[in-house]
Amino acid sequence: MGAPGGPAKCQNVAMPIPEGQPIIDTMIGFPKPDFAVYDFIRNQTKDAGSDEMEFPAEYMFKNVPKDLYGGDADPIDVTIGEMDRHNIVKGMVGCRAETAQEALTRYPDRFVATLDIDPNDIMGALRSMDEAHEHWGLRSVSSFPSGCNPQVPIDDRLFYPVYAKCCELDIPIFVCAGIPGPRLPFSPQHVERIDQVMYDFPELTLVTRHGCEPWEDLAVKLMLKWPGLHYSTSAFAPKHYPKAIIDYANTRGADKVMYAGYFPMGLSLDRIMSDMAKVELKDEVWPKFLHDNSARVLKLDQD
Repeated sequence: MGAPGGPAKCQNVAMPIPEGQPIIDTMIGFPKPDFAVYDFIRNQTKDAGSDEMEFPAEYMFKNVPKDLYGGDADPIDVTIGEMDRHNIVKGMVGCRAETAQEALTRYPDRFVATLDIDPNDIMGALRSMDEAHEHWGLRSVSSFPSGCNPQVPIDDRLFYPVYAKCCELDIPIFVCAGIPGPRLPFSPQHVERIDQVMYDFPELTLVTRHGCEPWEDLAVKLMLKWPGLHYSTSAFAPKHYPKAIIDYANTRGADKVMYAGYFPMGLSLDRIMSDMAKVELKDEVWPKFLHDNSARVLKLDQD
């Protein structure tokens, strides 16, 4: 009960994930023999520390699952095995790399395609979206504004043809927002930039990645304002999910917040799921957070 004459305060209580709850992971990948996939970031950083890290944001994570990289194991089988252990029924993966293309071909019921976009090559980006949509049944595109070379702010006009093509294809775009982990300037990812984009593209579905910190309260305000704006929890161990986001998911944002992992980039699924049990989501929110919201946004519920 609240103080006499004052509002009652609602305390969130951690509720266990419902047994057998299927999960959709909107950010998952495959362990490669090396970390060359991050060369595009290392080519832009200037500090010596970034050159020394195999994973350019490694300073932020404990126990990066490097033991799964290399060796004789098939990286697709490794990821499928991890998904099976944690009841992840579908994962969203990029469709440019050979390994991901093989996974989409071998396991079309387990993986769906996203396409990484750098809008510096506008016509190339648009052509690749059409090609991936036709060949891979593209479910979304994704972009890392601070990682584009040169950087492209979220609200830059270079992105506008990509947003328009997303509306045309009726697919969402997943965009990194907030301070980037790699040591690159953050200005392109300031959350306030999203406001103009949503105003100019009222049909667009935009899902933020990588936390929106330290502007998570602003992200909540913008999600309340714009119907097409959503939030995914990529690159965060569940114990570090921002409180503002959990509070929003438990109230007016139950349909706006969706799970995304970070395997095998910075987090193991064991780490993610062991932390997940401590997240203070309401019983009725768990299915939406872990499955239903992603299924709706990616139109998997229409298959």
